[in-house]
Amino acid sequence: MEFKNIIVEIKDRLGIIKMNRPDAMNALNNQTLQELNEAITYLGQSDQVKVIIVTGEGKAFVAGADIAEMKDMSGDEARAFSQKGQKVFDLIAKLEKPVIAAVNGFALGGGCELALACDIRIASDKAKLGQPEVNLGVIPGFAGTQRLSRLVGTAKAKELIFTGDMVDAQTAYSIGLVNQVVPLDQLINVCMDLANKIASKGPTAVKSAKKLINHAIEARLDEGSAYEARDFAECFATGEAKEGMSAFLEKRKPNW
Repeated sequence: MEFKNIIVEIKDRLGIIKMNRPDAMNALNNQTLQELNEAITYLGQSDQVKVIIVTGEGKAFVAGADIAEMKDMSGDEARAFSQKGQKVFDLIAKLEKPVIAAVNGFALGGGCELALACDIRIASDKAKLGQPEVNLGVIPGFAGTQRLSRLVGTAKAKELIFTGDMVDAQTAYSIGLVNQVVPLDQLINVCMDLANKIASKGPTAVKSAKKLINHAIEARLDEGSAYEARDFAECFATGEAKEGMSAFLEKRKPNW
């Protein structure tokens, strides 16, 4: 697929999206959000792709929403822009396939929100993360107030959003904002190794696990457990459980 502001590749079982507006620190404007929506939809529907990696070109993962585009927005235009970003990030969060954020550099504002929408966040040791919107007189608009608090807790989310402070990669790791920190020159390889490991597992099991963990954030325990039992049974109904267990007993790799 050909885009202006992002690069999309498929390597074996992996879909890779690279944000590609380096002169603008990969800032998110309307066109970039539209391209990201199309790319995620395409990779989500591809039978070849099992796991998706999102990263950035240059010094930034995504340095935020495009301030130049936002500056003169009316209230109605701002609402539409917020809803558009939320819709794209919700697509990532609810996609059946796991999505890994390879946070190479600055992930601020909308960039932090993009990382939050992904399932796993691996940061380079050069990464900086934060929600600095209050410095511009606004708040996070792409569901940052919702996802950040669910991930790091309300107290830490309030501190980060109220102050607009950036945190380095190690601090982000210490508060649970990222899963691990690796040297920049190893970032993509680490993410690809992780993605390939996930891609080697039972596809129905991984899909169900993502859906159920997402559901657990809002569901009552008994309700979530009932959904878990249903999807547990589905793993058997597809035949994947039988293949996985047979492979284990026969000491071979499963053939999904």
